Amino acid sequence: MRSPADIKKEIEARLKTYLSRDNTGIRHEVLAFFVRIRSTTIPDLYALLSRTFTVSYHSIASMVGIIASRIGVLRVRRDPESPNAVYEIKDDYIGMVTRLLDSG
Repeated sequence: MRSPADIKKEIEARLKTYLSRDNTGIRHEVLAFFVRIRSTTIPDLYALLSRTFTVSYHSIASMVGIIASRIGVLRVRRDPESPNAVYEIKDDYIGMVTRLLDSG
């Protein structure tokens, strides 16, 4: 069984790899947005990012899904009164994400 420290190291490695393939800066912007705002929905994030980047709704949804499921720094919360899921950055990873965004 892996220790919590091993899990954090794995997540940090995945996040570094993910950010290293960011050619347009959109991945950095998505993560920076989560650090600033803490939680959002896909429609809200799309509305914000589409002002600066040429992106589709589905590409934003895919990007957030990868950050949540493969990397593991976001959690998904269903709001029963809204059709949209709310994505939140996990408190344990705010410092790590901030550090990696500042170094890259």
